[in-house]
Amino acid sequence: MELTELFTPQAIAANFTQVHSNDIPYLGATLFPAKKKAGLDLSWIKGTRGLPVSLKPSSFDTKATFRDRIGVAKIETEMPFFREGYLLKEKDRQEILRAQDSNDPFARAVIDHIYDDVNELVSGADVVPERMIWQLLAPASGNAGINISANGVAYVYNYDPDSAWKTSNYVEITTAADKWSVPASADPLDDLQTMQDTIEDLTGSRPDVAIMSRATFNYLLASDKVRSAILAQNPTANILLTRENVTAAVAAILGINIVVYTKKFKTEAGVSTAFYPDNYVTLISSGASLGSTYYGTTPEEADLMGKGQANVSIINTGIAVTQIVNPHPVNLETIVSEIVLPSYEGMDTVGVIKVA
Repeated sequence: MELTELFTPQAIAANFTQVHSNDIPYLGATLFPAKKKAGLDLSWIKGTRGLPVSLKPSSFDTKATFRDRIGVAKIETEMPFFREGYLLKEKDRQEILRAQDSNDPFARAVIDHIYDDVNELVSGADVVPERMIWQLLAPASGNAGINISANGVAYVYNYDPDSAWKTSNYVEITTAADKWSVPASADPLDDLQTMQDTIEDLTGSRPDVAIMSRATFNYLLASDKVRSAILAQNPTANILLTRENVTAAVAAILGINIVVYTKKFKTEAGVSTAFYPDNYVTLISSGASLGSTYYGTTPEEADLMGKGQANVSIINTGIAVTQIVNPHPVNLETIVSEIVLPSYEGMDTVGVIKVA
């Protein structure tokens, strides 16, 4: 095979899939599975599966009393568009031609460099929905929404316009002594149980998963009351709290599985940032349907795929990889684009605590 034949959208897609690290799923992507839809308009029904409401009594030979549909809202919006590319210039092409000699020791390095460039774009495309999902699941100050601004474009989506979710499902610990960063007086187990009770009262579903950063988990390791709870269960336990005995104790006492999420990305400005912020805890129910990650139809997929002007391949449900050859000067454009936005039908089953 000619080395130049390797640099196609199909080969890029195959290479991206075969890199082992790319097989490790993002946590948000597992909670909001990917779906494809045509165009860029997105609508979903947000409802609450709350506690059952008892039927009203009725007399014989009378018409039924009809209920209002409570807690159902149709959300309609337009999904945002993301696109970037790399340019393979004439000099780059000459390096590839030189590397066609199978005895050339630089051949593998050239190909790896090319694929690193493109994989970087595809990886960046995967960052976008993951970033959105955690802006929803760990909303800054309880404002459930998405806010991404770069390159002169701002995408802002408010998923809680009436602040109803923030009022009922979000708690910020404001008393200094109760903050988890104060190990002598904070009571993390009580805070977690209170949020469990709140969500169960609202929806009938009791959260059994708590997601947090490593720094937030370290508050549990330092907590005097967590230590006391462990010793109450086992007086002979090691006084030094470890991740294992803390997670086991929280599971035994509250039925909560702790997930420490530490994955990071770089912002458009190149700043290393964690997907999940410090000082927050998100409680969800395992197996609950929170929402979906919807991919729309990019312009490249809609207008160029199969038309001959460009070579287009779709990977990861809705990411378009496009290759365009320009005749003069001779260069090769490789463009990665996506239209993507998560829905959030199950937001009422999610509780968030700002712990410090």
